[in-house]
Amino acid sequence: MNNPTSVQMIEHLQRANQIAQVAMAEGHHPFGAILVAPDHATVLLEQGNVDAVNHAELTLMQRAYAEFEPAFLWDCTLYTTVEPCVMCAGAQYWANVGRLVYGISELLLLRITGDHAANPTLNVPCRYVFDHGQKAIRVWGPIAAVEAEILALHQGFWRQPT
Repeated sequence: MNNPTSVQMIEHLQRANQIAQVAMAEGHHPFGAILVAPDHATVLLEQGNVDAVNHAELTLMQRAYAEFEPAFLWDCTLYTTVEPCVMCAGAQYWANVGRLVYGISELLLLRITGDHAANPTLNVPCRYVFDHGQKAIRVWGPIAAVEAEILALHQGFWRQPT
């Protein structure tokens, strides 16, 4: 299985951040995710955050699992602006998507959100979840080249009055 290039990773994370901007404009939390085909170029699905239970990654994994065969999904890549939480990492695991690229870590997000009631971040890294499963999901992240643009979106959002 070949891997995406650093240029592809950056471009797809920038697209995921555009999806996050749309989600935020629609009144949702600023998280975005895309599913990219095995060719590392074709975007198959895009998803912004919906609500506290229907995260961008979870919703995208549900859609992907309904539309594609597990063997095909294994060679696809999930790109997401922020490291998937334990719920979303689990959804990726069960959907059988074999690669993950994320922009910023969940711990960095926690530093921005603090104890914000709308985002009670769990300190369970996605690699920890995957390491305790039976599938060798490949993970890249955080990706420093997109950190500033993803952080800018979150810093503006989480500082708004609740």
